[in-house]
This record gives sequence, C-alpha cells and structure tokens, in this order.
Amino acid sequence: MDKNFYGYIRVSTIDQNEVRQIIELKKWGILSKNLYMDKLSGKDFNRPQYQKLKKQLRKGDVLVIKSIDRLGRNYLDIQEEWREIVKEIQADIVILDMPILDTRTNKDLIGTLISDIVLQLLSYVAQTERENIRQRQAEGIAAAKKRGAHLGRFPKPLPKEFYPLYERWVNKEISMAEAASQMNIARHQFEWMIKKYRKL
Repeated sequence: MDKNFYGYIRVSTIDQNEVRQIIELKKWGILSKNLYMDKLSGKDFNRPQYQKLKKQLRKGDVLVIKSIDRLGRNYLDIQEEWREIVKEIQADIVILDMPILDTRTNKDLIGTLISDIVLQLLSYVAQTERENIRQRQAEGIAAAKKRGAHLGRFPKPLPKEFYPLYERWVNKEISMAEAASQMNIARHQFEWMIKKYRKL
C-alpha cells in the first residue's frame, strides 16, 4: 500500500517566521504540495489547514511535525488528536524534535507505553507554556494600563497631539522614539499613525 508523507507547520501570529519548520520538513523529504500551514494560536484545533490535512490522512500515511507544541498547546486536545490519528485513521505521527514520538517504531507494549508517557508529559508542558504566555501578556497589559499607555490602534480621527509631534519629527527636531514617548505610546504605534496620516 502506498503511503503519503505530510508535514504540518504552525506559527502563532502572521509575524512569526515559519521558515525553520519548512526547512526541517523539506529536509526530511516532504514535498511542498504536502505541506500544510496555519498562522494561528495552538489553543485548539479549529485551524483550517490542519483540518484540511486531517481529511487527507489515510491508513499508513505519515504526519511529520517539527515539535509537539506546533501540533497544539492544549493538553487534552493533543491527546485526543493523537489518539484519533493513530488509532482511528491508523496513520503514523513523527515528531522531529523528539524521536521517541515516532509511532512507526516501538509498536510493542513497552514502546507504546513509553511513547504515551512522553506524549502526556510534552503535551502538558506545551499547555503550561501557553498558560504562562497568557499570564505574561495579561501582566504586561495591566502594567501598561497602570502607566496610562494607550493599547491597540487609535480610532479615527488621529489624536490632536500627534500633529505637532509629527511636524517636529518630519523636521528632524525629535526622533520617532521621542515623539512616541511624549504621546505615552509605543514607537510602532506612532509609526502606524504616520502611515495612516499619509494615507488621508
């Protein structure tokens, strides 16, 4: 029976770089047409490319992923997806960063037990890291609010204090960082306002 090899790539945001994962999967021999990528959080499995890939999987196929946290970051969901792919679909999974998580090998009772324990441990770590990231984000937002910093993009129209600072920046009287500091915002927010102003 012919088997197909598929690769799954996930990055959390559109700004993150997926190149390292792609290189590793291609180095492993996976064709570009069999690579599926989502630029979404790993909090659940409601990801379009992942679901599309899962529908392609058949008995004997092999799903290759760089690391377990690229599959997901929810402990129970990772366990359930793993069980569904390996037990129900009867495809194999290979985690490149953790060779013991290769369902093509060690299919005896002891091998299965060891890989199950490792999977549980790693998926627990992936979820814990996600919770830590969320906590750090919440603490950062709370600290920014306490400082009185504006969060997110500014609504229309641009705030009136932007215009004189923009003029001073254009005239090279102050740097972009200084202008942002005077408005109590981040540099990238001031840069975003400049782009918006120039489009008006």
